[in-house]
Amino acid sequence: MAFLKKENCREGRDKETKMTFKTISLCAAALALATTAASAQPASVSSSGNVCLKTIQIDHTETPDSRTILFFMKNGSAWKNTLKSDCVGLRQNGFIYGPTPPDQVCGNFQTIRSIETKSVCMLGAFTPYEKNKVEHSGDPHE
Repeated sequence: MAFLKKENCREGRDKETKMTFKTISLCAAALALATTAASAQPASVSSSGNVCLKTIQIDHTETPDSRTILFFMKNGSAWKNTLKSDCVGLRQNGFIYGPTPPDQVCGNFQTIRSIETKSVCMLGAFTPYEKNKVEHSGDPHE
């Protein structure tokens, strides 16, 4: 009959414990990395199919006309929103909004308010925007 020394048993448990902590640490690091990568994404698609922009990822906006808002993201991408109708005063003094959900702006779901006229205007769909892309109205004479 062989006898095990207490030290050998303790050594085995210590090695097992160290391996378990290593595994847990690696899993936690991988999860943190995945979470960070997901939160760095500037846009997502809601359950209703609408594009939602993360407000923390919005760098600035431009309003080329009374019906269009361009959202420029911190990662260099851009999104165009064509409002459901003209928004009087939008170009002159900009707009405000109360994001709902609080950390996102979702197309076809939220409203904005013109600062100058207090007009409430409904956002349309978000579409990817390329600054150098020339947009045509469909008129063959352009």
